[in-house]
Amino acid sequence: MNALPANITVVIQYRDSFTKAVAKNMIVVVLSISINYINAGLIHTFCKHQIFYMNPRYILFIHLVINDMMQLMLTVTLFLISYILYRINVSICCVFVLFAIFTNENTPLNLACMAIECFIAICMPLRHTQICTVKRTVIVIGLIWMTSVISVLPDLFITLATQPLGFFQSRVFCLRETAFPNPHLTKKRDMTYILYLIIVWLTIFYTYFKILFTAKTANKDAKKAQKTILLHGFQLLLCMATYVEPLVKSALKEWLPEYYADSLFACYIVVQVLPRSISPIIYGVRDNTFRRYLKRHILCQFKKQ
Repeated sequence: MNALPANITVVIQYRDSFTKAVAKNMIVVVLSISINYINAGLIHTFCKHQIFYMNPRYILFIHLVINDMMQLMLTVTLFLISYILYRINVSICCVFVLFAIFTNENTPLNLACMAIECFIAICMPLRHTQICTVKRTVIVIGLIWMTSVISVLPDLFITLATQPLGFFQSRVFCLRETAFPNPHLTKKRDMTYILYLIIVWLTIFYTYFKILFTAKTANKDAKKAQKTILLHGFQLLLCMATYVEPLVKSALKEWLPEYYADSLFACYIVVQVLPRSISPIIYGVRDNTFRRYLKRHILCQFKKQ
């Protein structure tokens, strides 16, 4: 079997004490439960009211929320496994990693689609209901998943073709690099991320400036849409943190090898956990319609208690 990558070797060398490990796991679990509890409230509100599930904008939003929940559950599960079991079967690791990558790559594509929908609503209001239908929105979500799956499945096929059968029966510390160890896959991953970022950033910039010019002469809805696009851009910046994470980890290993385990934990919280709380803020708090129905849901929950 191939030697472990350098960053994994450092993690093995600097394992946490029992107290620190418990503290880190408690922080991750509490944060994930809190974020997913809020997201579950958003999903419940969405499903209970026709005004949302017949609106393409909210359908794209709730898909982003569900995708965030899936990604958070997968990454938290992998985090807990890394402390409790430490090493798991490669085949099981591959399944976890594949779905984590699917959901990770879905996020920027979903943000781009939401920006386009916002652009059509403001810049082409008369054609919005014709272009943005529920059926087309469902098709777009299917295309998002198809794009992510097509971009990631070659990693699995190449690994199946290049690794011996014994590799899939072995146990590893579960990371993308250990599940798919072929060095060419790292270059493919970097190229995929660059392509995603170029396409999505061009979409964000184009829609933002088109809405910006419309907002100068239009109503307050256009100005609000402009701020929403900016928030989508902020979300995309958080997505970019995932793409530069390998470089950051390499730099931390060079500069602070003795604190590398703690640095990895900080990276995990900033890159994987906190971005999952942005979607509820954008729609759960900023959107007047969603906020009104969400308040009703929260009040009903308090009355039941």
